[in-house]
Amino acid sequence: MSKVMTGREAVRKFVKDGDTVAVEGFVGLMHAEELLIALEEEFLETGHPNNLMAMHCAGQGNSKGNGMDRWAHDGLLRGIYAGHYAVEPAIQKMVLENKIFGYNVPQGVIAQLYREIAGGKPGVITHVGLNTFPDPRIEGCKINQKAREEGDIVELIEILGEEKLLYKSFPINVVMLRATYADPMGNCTMEKEPVTLEMISMAQAAKNSGGYVIVQVEDIVEQGSIDVRKIKLPGIYVDAIVKSKPENHWMGNDTPYNPALSGEIRVPLESLPPMPLNERKVIARRSAMELVPNAVSNLGIGVPEGVAAVGAEEGLQGLVLTTEAGTIGGIPAAKDVFGAATNPDAIIDQGYQFDFYDGGGLDVAFLGLAQMDQHGNINVSKFGPKLAGCGGFINITQNSKKVVYCGTFTAGGLKVKVADGKLTILQEGKAKKLVKEVEQITFSGTYAQKVKQPVLYVTERAVFELTDEGVELKEIAPGIDLQTQVLDMMDFTPIMKDVKLMDERIFKDELMGLEI
Repeated sequence: MSKVMTGREAVRKFVKDGDTVAVEGFVGLMHAEELLIALEEEFLETGHPNNLMAMHCAGQGNSKGNGMDRWAHDGLLRGIYAGHYAVEPAIQKMVLENKIFGYNVPQGVIAQLYREIAGGKPGVITHVGLNTFPDPRIEGCKINQKAREEGDIVELIEILGEEKLLYKSFPINVVMLRATYADPMGNCTMEKEPVTLEMISMAQAAKNSGGYVIVQVEDIVEQGSIDVRKIKLPGIYVDAIVKSKPENHWMGNDTPYNPALSGEIRVPLESLPPMPLNERKVIARRSAMELVPNAVSNLGIGVPEGVAAVGAEEGLQGLVLTTEAGTIGGIPAAKDVFGAATNPDAIIDQGYQFDFYDGGGLDVAFLGLAQMDQHGNINVSKFGPKLAGCGGFINITQNSKKVVYCGTFTAGGLKVKVADGKLTILQEGKAKKLVKEVEQITFSGTYAQKVKQPVLYVTERAVFELTDEGVELKEIAPGIDLQTQVLDMMDFTPIMKDVKLMDERIFKDELMGLEI
């Protein structure tokens, strides 16, 4: 029996009302857009399938209606279990308005949970999430009232005298995946994809739950024409193969095929444009000074992405930059292809990358600073009516040997001038980011102090460090007034012992001569 069918045929045959449907993807990477469109069209025309629980690791979409937001229709979903929501504003809205239940689970935990479900195990047992909002003593991953009514998905347990969290397994009825080529038996390759994510684990989880696997591909090739060494997903796991329209199979939401991201070619790094000298570059430069030779590093989305650009511009050698999506080496990409890398040295499955991260494999991590408090806690996941989600943030920051948080001092309209070795504030941001208490704990300063983890907080005008005594101000930018532009613009008073000036090379429009 042929496994080749249209998206609508696959949805009608395999997705039933009330199912749990897991979808592959990382922002715009490896996302099965054709399949999400097919399910949306089927629901809008027939009212079925409905009452689904959606599940995914990283956020999927472009904040403009594609990706998971295609399923943001009343009645289609009853809830969602996800790691990240930032690029899914319509889904965010449904969760925050309590129309569907919503859980926010660390991204690495979800990637690993697929493997545990596949193996028939009770769940993921880990320290990841302790003392942050997934901890059941705080919020237990529950975003809204409907989630609190739906029930607990994580438990606090003790093993060998240590506290751990158990993220519980559950059956997965359908998974929607994406590959490059497939033969009629469903053997799939991924040579034109920039990441591999958790494709095998998801497929095994569905099959061993008695469920189904639907795969979107660029093209279908003759049986026996694929080099078996290139087969990433065996046909025994696959129930349906759907050839996608080209526009629904781009490498990223807005990025066509780029072989430098899939590792098929290498491009000169000089071809990457340098960053303009602004507040983002100032932060990236100061953060890059924390790099050490041969360190294995991770860069978060947003301002931390600039660390890679600065490293390339300065010609730094001996860097090993990684992304949680599974790339090792190269220069991490940004925007809709965040998670990929230009000229990667290797690409591994996301679950294995998080195994390495969780065990302490990262030497240093550079993550965003959205909101910080007097305890050294960081919030990047929830702000009033905005639900970003934690993504891989908790896995990465809780386990890296050193963490550098990167972000502007204020938000909402900040304008600066960077010239002649100093920083001038032209217009202050409307919102303070350094507050007494964060709205949600995505990173626990208390936990970091307990495990003796070095933590630095880098902004365009000031650098702080988490010490045993608390948050200490270590540096301010040349041209900045300590009282009016630092202390008056934060809601707590930091420890101040020996405040130095930031390196003036950071504020000059020329190469720093940075060495590691």
